[in-house]
Amino acid sequence: MNVVITGVSGFVGQNLFKYLEENQCNPVGLSLRNDWRLSGNYDALIHLAGKAHDTANTAADEEYFKINTELTKELFDEFINSDIKDFLYFSSVKATADTVDDILNEDHHSDPKTPYGKSKLLAEEYLLSKVLPAGKRLFIIRPCMIHGPGNKGNLNLLYKVVEKGIPWPLAAFENQRSFLSIDNLNFLILQILKNKNINSGIYNFADDDFISTNKLIQIISKTSGKKLKLLKISKKLIISIAKLGDKIKLPLNSERLKKLTESYAVSNIKIKKALQLSKLPVSAEEGLTKTIKSFQTK
Repeated sequence: MNVVITGVSGFVGQNLFKYLEENQCNPVGLSLRNDWRLSGNYDALIHLAGKAHDTANTAADEEYFKINTELTKELFDEFINSDIKDFLYFSSVKATADTVDDILNEDHHSDPKTPYGKSKLLAEEYLLSKVLPAGKRLFIIRPCMIHGPGNKGNLNLLYKVVEKGIPWPLAAFENQRSFLSIDNLNFLILQILKNKNINSGIYNFADDDFISTNKLIQIISKTSGKKLKLLKISKKLIISIAKLGDKIKLPLNSERLKKLTESYAVSNIKIKKALQLSKLPVSAEEGLTKTIKSFQTK
């Protein structure tokens, strides 16, 4: 199976490329940075390239729409006029909701608040507005927080807190979050590519289990051999410090506090049902443990 992938230099792209190679596929990278053309004999196109969510809020709004929306439109138009059968667009759960009160599924009414989420949703809407030629399929993938060995982000931040023996100061915040290990992501993509009976549509990608941040701190402590230290400081005080971090450079600001403490539970029932799976290969705790162990080798 010949597969062309955009964004192959990113964390997901590098891992997915290697995984597909190891599973009898022939992946090829396509750079969209300069002049590009969709040519060649491919069975599927996986569109990973995009402008990631900037938690520091320094990116200009138009950058998101130029890259995440307009570039996706151009690529999809090329796909429509090509012989490629499958188009897999990596959107985000943030295209439908910035906050989640219950469990997020694909039927949720989309109402993103950030330029990132809005740019992803506009791309989705454009893809869904087009009539697919016979024999072609469109998959809009909405992953939640992706992690794995080599990944940098909030997990690495939490690891450093535990590794230094610093008590976790946000233990007063109770939440339930979804994560997505790179191993489960790779597995799901390969299953979609191999199974020609799956219908086009929007599919959430997430691990099976929800994990609280306090549970995550427990997993990190256990994996790194450190004593568990949970500190329950007043929520009001923490929120005040985060607001101060919005104005001056502090390790904690409102955006980061939200990411670390909010509940964001994502259902993966639809994709498992489509693939006739009872569970994913890697549990949420197994995946997180693998990622955390990778930090120890640095």
